Amino acid sequence: MFLKTIVEIAFDPSAPPATGIDTEGLADFLRKFFAPLFLVVVSVVAIFFLFTREITRFMQFIILAIAIGVIFYVPNIIEVTAKAIAGALGIK
Repeated sequence: MFLKTIVEIAFDPSAPPATGIDTEGLADFLRKFFAPLFLVVVSVVAIFFLFTREITRFMQFIILAIAIGVIFYVPNIIEVTAKAIAGALGIK
């Protein structure tokens, strides 16, 4: 996309510039990539805490894992958060 824009501007300078980087589907890609990895890490660490009988750390870890898991599995939370951050920074 970026290279295509450079080539278009180089050969046709009167063409309007592109509006920006196309991020359509980025959140879905991140969700599909990191969610299984997240589940594996949570499972391994939870099993470690259970075998070492550290129940307090296990409960703290589970609460943290649930909070992070909400980011991966609640629909549109990544998009809403990104738009809120961009709006706070003054980016449209």
